[in-house]
Amino acid sequence: MSEFEAKPIIEPGTDAVAAESHGEWQAHADEVVASDNAAFAEPVRADGAVSGAETTVGDAAPGENGDAHGETPDLTSVEAGEVNFQSGEAISPSDEAPPEAATIPPRHASAAASFMTTIQSLAITVAIAVFVITFIVQAFQIPSESMENTLLIGDYLLVDKVHYGPHGIWGKLEPYEPIKHGDIIVFKYPVNPTQHFVKRVIGVPGDRIRLINKRVFVNGKPQTEPYVTYSRGFMEYADNFPVPGMIDPNMENSWYVELNKLVEGRELIVPEDSYFVLGDNRDKSLDSRYWGFVPRENVVGRPLLIYFSMRRPIEVTTPLSSFSDKLHDLTYNLSDLSGRIRWRRAFRLIK
Repeated sequence: MSEFEAKPIIEPGTDAVAAESHGEWQAHADEVVASDNAAFAEPVRADGAVSGAETTVGDAAPGENGDAHGETPDLTSVEAGEVNFQSGEAISPSDEAPPEAATIPPRHASAAASFMTTIQSLAITVAIAVFVITFIVQAFQIPSESMENTLLIGDYLLVDKVHYGPHGIWGKLEPYEPIKHGDIIVFKYPVNPTQHFVKRVIGVPGDRIRLINKRVFVNGKPQTEPYVTYSRGFMEYADNFPVPGMIDPNMENSWYVELNKLVEGRELIVPEDSYFVLGDNRDKSLDSRYWGFVPRENVVGRPLLIYFSMRRPIEVTTPLSSFSDKLHDLTYNLSDLSGRIRWRRAFRLIK
């Protein structure tokens, strides 16, 4: 034996060898691994297949991906959930999905939706109101005494704007009524169309009008007017109308020129598409005697009813200089508010 040959080292007093060859140590290790794997071995079915070979995590067979023994799948790759460590099978969760939580819209989104809904409702309301006022009915207030006692100062009217209908082809197709003698009409003041007047129709196109001592004659026939009131004495121009060549302080200059062209035999001839109107309070009415005819296109409608009426507050003849005087006057008018309402005139039809 050479001096470099390895010799077994034996401890004194024992038969065990302190070191073994590399081959013996590797054999011992393989036996330990085989023993451990046997504890986890799967039972063999009758057909020779290994139970649990089908897995819910992919279709890879043992030995793929470079593993000769087959590794347990990573838990993060199991879509079904848990894994049974004894069998290697994935445990499927319940088929019924957990209930989803109710989705609550953000508070600012709800507020914006509510605001838009309000705007839409308001726009629809305004559109309906504009349509009604433009084409169907409109409210007016009586500010003067020219139609007393039929209409009083402080009366609030609803005017029917479709009663007479438009002038032209639609007026012939639709069942509108023509303007007749005795009708009360609301119209745009010919001198200033921004203002609205209310008067009674005395003459229609083609009529011949004349007043004799305050009595109205139409086409030579005296008219019965139970609604008319008088408050002053006789005046030549107003009560014996027309008087050619006579000028009244209340007369419009343009009317003076036109009037003389339309008078025949002391009678005024009403031209086409025009109407001659007078106030029921005949002595306090600024009407066709002073500014001329009402064009058909200026007619707005017919007063339908009085929906509210109130006496105007008592006029103060002395100036209210101090603050206490003004406050006292305001307090008095407010306290007398209920007493100034004409309850009996509310919802009265106008004839």
